[in-house]
Amino acid sequence: MSDDDYKIETTDAGASATIPMEAGQIKKGGFMMIKGKPCKVLSISVSKTGKHGHAKCNFVAQDIFTGKKLEDMIPSTHGTTVPIVKRDEWEIIDIDEDGAVTLMDEAGNQKEDLNLPTFPDGMDDEIRAAWDDGENTVNVTVQAAVGIEAIIAYKKV
Repeated sequence: MSDDDYKIETTDAGASATIPMEAGQIKKGGFMMIKGKPCKVLSISVSKTGKHGHAKCNFVAQDIFTGKKLEDMIPSTHGTTVPIVKRDEWEIIDIDEDGAVTLMDEAGNQKEDLNLPTFPDGMDDEIRAAWDDGENTVNVTVQAAVGIEAIIAYKKV
């Protein structure tokens, strides 16, 4: 066999973006995957065990990137998936006309692959106004889960 037969396309460690968890172990304020979307759990109601012996958990959750409400009903002893959610603080260096943002972390690393947030409405204009063409220092919180990154909050320093 020659080296041409093997082609490595990715350079990540192969770690999963989600972890399995029993539905009964998920708490309010925690995260879970519903319909392939990472969501924050807003409320949980548990029904009594029925004739088939499983209590059901009814989850009402909000997509962490779009704000859309989603619901799911899972037997409490069955497994579901929980996204690994990571938050980082970045400082805004530049904002382009089209909303592309250049960010820098404390170590000096730059990130140029994010845009101003579209959810909640008006936050993009608030960040632009707070930044004021570089006159002020503005830090943003970038949330990442299942390969998606988005700006979710900002603060003027």
